[in-house]
Amino acid sequence: LNIPMFFHRYMRYYKHFRKELVDYITQYLLTTREKKVVLPDVKPGYMRGLLPDTAPTEPEDWDTVFKDFEKIVMPGTVHWQSPHMHGYFPVLNSWPSLLGAMLVDGINPVIFSGASGPAATELEMHVMDWLCKALGLPSFFLHHHPDSRGGGVLQTSVSESTLVALLAARKDKILQLQADLQEDVDDSVLNAKLVAYCSDQTHSSFEKAGLISLVKIRFLPSDEQFSLRGDALKQAIEEDKKKGLVPFLLCATLGTTGVCAFDNLAELGPVCEDEGLWLHVDAAYAGAAFLCPELRRELKGVEFSDSFVFNTSKWMTVQCDCAAFWVKDKNVLQQALAVNPAYLRHRNSKETTDFMHWQIPLSRRFRSLKLWFVMRCFGLKNLQGHIRHGIEMAKLFESQVKGNSNFEVPAERHLGLVVFCLKAGNALTKELLRRLTHSGKIYLIPVTIRNKYIIRFTVTSQFTTADDILRDWTIISETAAALLAE
Repeated sequence: LNIPMFFHRYMRYYKHFRKELVDYITQYLLTTREKKVVLPDVKPGYMRGLLPDTAPTEPEDWDTVFKDFEKIVMPGTVHWQSPHMHGYFPVLNSWPSLLGAMLVDGINPVIFSGASGPAATELEMHVMDWLCKALGLPSFFLHHHPDSRGGGVLQTSVSESTLVALLAARKDKILQLQADLQEDVDDSVLNAKLVAYCSDQTHSSFEKAGLISLVKIRFLPSDEQFSLRGDALKQAIEEDKKKGLVPFLLCATLGTTGVCAFDNLAELGPVCEDEGLWLHVDAAYAGAAFLCPELRRELKGVEFSDSFVFNTSKWMTVQCDCAAFWVKDKNVLQQALAVNPAYLRHRNSKETTDFMHWQIPLSRRFRSLKLWFVMRCFGLKNLQGHIRHGIEMAKLFESQVKGNSNFEVPAERHLGLVVFCLKAGNALTKELLRRLTHSGKIYLIPVTIRNKYIIRFTVTSQFTTADDILRDWTIISETAAALLAE
C-alpha cells in the first residue's frame, strides 16, 4: 500500500463532498427555527447500542458515514443556533467565521511561536489591537502602542483565561513577598497565605481556578443589585490581613451568569490599586456589548484592570473556541508561564511574540483568521446592529412578562438576558421549567438567587425575530396558565 498516494488520491473526496457539506450546514442554519424541538429526547447512553465496539479496519463509504451522522448524532444534538434556544448565553457562528475555520482546518498551522506561524502571530496581534480599540479598552492593552507593555491573545475559553490571570498574579505576588522578606522562602509556603476575591455571583470557573492553583478563594456579598462594591472588598481585605493572609487578586465580573449583573469597577479598581491586588475583569458575555459606545457605562473603572477577557464566540458570531484576553504587562504574565527548551527557541525570539508563553498549552490554533474575517466582512456597524437587535428582543420579552399578572421579573434586565419566575413561588416555578424542558420546544435554564428559584431567558440566535419571541412567550404563558389552573 502506497500511503502517500492513498492520502493524495482521497483528497478528491474532499473536493467532491465539501459543497454537499456546505449546503447541509447552510440549510441547517437557515431552517433551525423550524425544528420541532430544541432539546433532544434521548437518554444518557443512547448511542452505545448504535455504534460497533471497535473501529473499522477497512475504509467506509462517505455516504454511509454521513447517513450515520444524521441517524445517530443529530437526534442527540441540542440546537444551540435555534432562535428558541434561550439557555446559558449565545454560542454563535456566521458565514465569515465558518469560512475562516475551514481555511484554518485546511492549512492547519500550529502557532506556538513567531517562528512556527509568523503570519498567524502577527495577524493575531493586529486583530487583538483592532478589537481592543473597538471595545473602548485602555491603550495599555495594545500590542502596538509606544507606552504599552501589554497586549492581547486569543485563548480557548474565558475559564482558561481566568486561570492564566490567576497564575500570573500568584507568581507576581510570590516574587514580591520573597523580595520583601529577603530570604529564601519556598513558593508553597507563601502560596498557602494567598487569598483571592470574587463576588457571590461570580462564575464557577473562578472557583475551579482556585482549586487548580491551590489558593484560597473568598466569595464576597453583592449588593441588592447583585453587584460587588468597593466597601465589601475593602472590609474583606482588612479582615484577611489581620489573619495573616495576603490578598493578591480580585476577579470582577461584567455581566454575571445568573442575572447579568455588573460589579462596580469604579469602586473596586481604586481599592485594588491601593492594596496591590491584580484586577481581572471577566466580561465573558457582556464584553461584546462594548462594541456599542452607548453601552460602555459599566466600563468605568476598567483603567484599573490588569487583565480583561470576553468571549467572541458568545455574542460576536465567531464560533468556539475564541476568547479574547488582554494583559497590562506581558512580562508579568510570561514570568509565570514561560519555559524555553532548545527545541522551541528561534533566532527571532527577541523581535517577535511567542504566544506559547501566554497560555497553558504549547500548541494553539490559528484563531485570529475567523475573527479577522468576521470583523472585515460584517464591519463594526453590523456587529453593533446585531447587539442592539438582541437587546430589543430582550426588551420585548420583558414587556410580555411584566404584562402578565402570574409572573414577576425579580432582577433588572441587562442586555439580552431577562430573568422571571411565577409569583406563586419556587415550587411552581420549578415545575413550570420542568414542563417546558420536557416539551423540548424551548430551552431555558434556572438559577437560584438568594433563595429564589428563577428562570433565565437569553436572546441568543442572530436569526431571532419578534415573532420568535412572541411564539416562545406564548408557550411559556400557556404552560404556566395550565399549571396554575390545576
